[in-house]
Amino acid sequence: MATFEKHCEASQREFGNPYPEIHRWLDEFHGVEPYMTRHRKLRHHAAGVRLAIEIFGDYAEKVTMQHIIIDLKEEGWTDSDHFPLDEFDYVSMGLW
Repeated sequence: MATFEKHCEASQREFGNPYPEIHRWLDEFHGVEPYMTRHRKLRHHAAGVRLAIEIFGDYAEKVTMQHIIIDLKEEGWTDSDHFPLDEFDYVSMGLW
């Protein structure tokens, strides 16, 4: 699992800023009952990207996408797979 530090490092490399507030928000429910490691279904999809933009502003789109794609690839997702639309789509794709 990509750590908070790894996500911040990736953002620093690509965007010149670690954007910790976005990474904390995306993983806010990690380790929290009832989600634990299955927290990704809550915000790691297109609906989550739109919500991040509403909360943090337009700059959040690329940072959020980067974070989600790193995590999706850890779950076996490939660039040829469609990007999950929302929580239900995420689960239906067999992701956690």
